[in-house]
Order: sequence, then C-alpha cells, then structure tokens
Amino acid sequence: PKTRVKRFRDLCARKIPCLVMSRGFHLATDLLAVTAEAQIAVLRTPMITMKFINAATIALEMDFSPTVTEFGSMVDILGVGVLIRGSSGIGKSECVLGLIERGYSLVSDDVTRITRLEGRELMATAPDLTRNHIEVRGIGIINVASVFGIGSIRIEKRLDLVVTLKDWQEVESVDRIGLDREFYEILGLQVPHLTIPVRPGRDMARLIEVAAMDQKLKGLGHDSAIQFNAKLLNLMEHRGIK
Repeated sequence: PKTRVKRFRDLCARKIPCLVMSRGFHLATDLLAVTAEAQIAVLRTPMITMKFINAATIALEMDFSPTVTEFGSMVDILGVGVLIRGSSGIGKSECVLGLIERGYSLVSDDVTRITRLEGRELMATAPDLTRNHIEVRGIGIINVASVFGIGSIRIEKRLDLVVTLKDWQEVESVDRIGLDREFYEILGLQVPHLTIPVRPGRDMARLIEVAAMDQKLKGLGHDSAIQFNAKLLNLMEHRGIK
C-alpha cells in the first residue's frame, strides 16, 4: 500500500487537472485522500476506457481548436458545405432561403463560426443565439426549423466551397470556362472559391446549387472545365489549328 500511495503521489505531483475513473470504478480511500490533498478533482463515468478517451478527445479538440468568425451564410447542398459571402444587402439570405426551399439545409445565417479540426478540416457552425434562424429583409427573423421542418437545418458541416456574391459592375473579369482556380484562406487552409456576379434576373440560388454540384464532381475526379479544354485542344489539333 505504501508503494501504491507513493506512486499515486508522484502522479498527482504532475499537476494534472483531474482523474477520471472509467467503467464506474471507485477510487480507493487512501488514493482519494491523496487527490484531495493535491486538490485534484476525481470524476467517474460508466463508459469503457477507450470510448471515453475517444469522446473526450473529440470534445477537447472542439473546445481548444483554433476558431474564427466569418461573415457569411453556410448551407449544406448535396453534402457540400458552402459558405456564401458578400456585402450587406447583396442577397445572401434570399439565396439561402431559395436553397432551403429546394430541400437543402441551413447551418448558419450571416455569421458563421469556423473551427480547424485535426489541422486539416474546417468545420462550420452557427453561434448559439442565431442557430436555426434566418433574417429576411422586409419579413424579419424566421425560425427555419419551425417553418420548413427539422430536415432544413444542420448543427455543423464541413466547409468545402466559398462563394462570394458581388455586384456585376464591380467584377472586372469573369473566367467563362472555369480553368482559373481561386482559393479563400481560412485558418491557414485553402478552400475552393468562386465569385459570382449578381445582377437583376439571375437566379442566384440556382447558380450556387450548380456550383456545389460541380464542386462535388471535382471531388470525385471529374473536372468539367479541364475535360472541355482537353476536347477543344484535341479538336484544334485534329483540324490543324495552332
């Protein structure tokens, strides 16, 4: 027992924040006295050790991973997480509303919290205050889950694509084929980025939907722009055009 207590004192001397007993086990009385002396909290869980370690790792990573706030709305479109950015009044919320009506899910409106997980993945969620809500100019605040059903919301989603809505008069040039790749940096990671010109009569929700579909295809190894360019070059070579 003396050796056990000594080893336990050595463990507590490392200034650990707490001890967790898995499988519902109780700590022996003499060891409990050592933790009380060292002012270390003792917790108990019915979970088996490996399951607790996995759950604790995920929870700690979510709490301590680097986080940034982006001004934009986040939507899940066919499994593709799309962050919609743009200046105030450009029509972000209206686009999101159109996408929700098409059956897609809202993650956040106007303000999005983004966390870098495992150093290689960006996870987006909404602030607690605005979660499940969207502001529509002229109507006000809408509870999306109440109006469109529980399937119209998501708590969190991986970020796969950033779309910036910009007034068409402010867009200097547009890549009509799509060969030029743009990226938007968030927390040191490069995310595919598109700039879509906004002008009266354009169905912006539909354009963002197509952009998400195209991004999903690219993730599967099918790039429409590259394939079209290759066909064009082959045709020009066949006809002897330089």
